[in-house]
Amino acid sequence: MSNTVQSPVIELKDIHVHHKIRGGKLFSPRLVKAVNGVDFAVSRGETVGIVGESGCGKSTLASVLVGLQEPTSGTVLFQGEPVGRRNAAARKSFGRSVGVVFQDPATALNPRMSIMDTLTDPLRVHGIGTAASRRAKALALLSVVGLPPSAASALPSQVSGGQRQRVAIARSLALEPEVIVADEPTSALDVSVRAQVLNLLTDLKAQLNLGMVFISHDIQTVRYVSDRICVMNAGQIVEEGDAAQVFDTPSNDYTRTLLGAAPALLEH
Repeated sequence: MSNTVQSPVIELKDIHVHHKIRGGKLFSPRLVKAVNGVDFAVSRGETVGIVGESGCGKSTLASVLVGLQEPTSGTVLFQGEPVGRRNAAARKSFGRSVGVVFQDPATALNPRMSIMDTLTDPLRVHGIGTAASRRAKALALLSVVGLPPSAASALPSQVSGGQRQRVAIARSLALEPEVIVADEPTSALDVSVRAQVLNLLTDLKAQLNLGMVFISHDIQTVRYVSDRICVMNAGQIVEEGDAAQVFDTPSNDYTRTLLGAAPALLEH
């Protein structure tokens, strides 16, 4: 795959997401600025890490990226076109082009669906292929993420946490997306399994020329997989740069605090 710089698949311009909540004196409405003026872009072939403490706005930003959250203001561009102007065909194209891997595979996977059904369901919903070709694609996806064909007949509860996350990654690849958004994809896993899943994501990005947005509170993990890092605090990106630059010569006090507080959980 080419490593040349490509146009962004998804681009956010001056994104704000504000919520009104009840609180304060006499339960008067209070405005919470979950995301407050963020510019962000991701292209194929790169991994962009978003790191920050809980409540900094990174998961809200992820929801905007995958189309689950409408911004209060700002512009979301998909392949250069404003998302708000998409017709039904464009919305379907967006749904196919952006895959999602959630934090906890135990809750992200339907416990009553076999792994085969979990992997063929996105293909069926989008009207792709025949029943036979969908099953063949599901078996191929299992192979891609390092699981045996026998896993297809199992329920999520019958495989380990690391294997469930591999299934979730396989499902995110079913529609051959251009970008995967992974929101805390290893935080529910044992430390011994985390490196395996991180290495899998990194290998898949290279093999398939994926763009990847990797979101975590752990700056060490983000550094392990990312080409670029965005540090979020209080709804804003306070520092951005290539991974080595942010890690070795941080310019923001908050970034330095994160680095000072983070244990090295991955040996590499």
